[in-house]
Amino acid sequence: MTDSAASRGHGDPMPYVNNADNLTHVELIWVAKKIEYWIRFGREVHEQVLDRSRSVLAFRPDSIFAFVRWAANDFGTVISRIDIVRAVAPGEPYQTLPFVRPGGDILLKIEGWAKVERVLRHIDAIEAVGIEACDVAPDHWRHVANRMLAHQEPLAYTSARHNAWLKRREIEG
Repeated sequence: MTDSAASRGHGDPMPYVNNADNLTHVELIWVAKKIEYWIRFGREVHEQVLDRSRSVLAFRPDSIFAFVRWAANDFGTVISRIDIVRAVAPGEPYQTLPFVRPGGDILLKIEGWAKVERVLRHIDAIEAVGIEACDVAPDHWRHVANRMLAHQEPLAYTSARHNAWLKRREIEG
């Protein structure tokens, strides 16, 4: 089954993707000053360009990515959201998320531009100390989400915390 990119509107379902490839697929859209869906961080393994304003990125199971969605109409912003998601393996439970197929393990879900900006600044701070945001411990993203929901500042993700996560992952691995 294929889908003609020219015949699809932006509100239509995501184009057919091969779920047998065990990857998580994310549709990105860019219509200047109207709709902007982009990946803030993550290691994609494949990109399919649908047309000049849409593409689909694919992520391996257990990889972590940040998916930002922003949309506006003539009266202003109608959605601002960031989701930090862990791509799931086949047979693993997952949560559904628009424009993400099949879905994923949502580690952080924040809405509202002021809060989204805080998360983006937190990501910048992590990268400023030389850590790739997609390598951060999944529990840290849950911590950030919970602290923000409680109107508190999340703890910084330091090199020491990251090294502890890497050692824990190695032991569990």
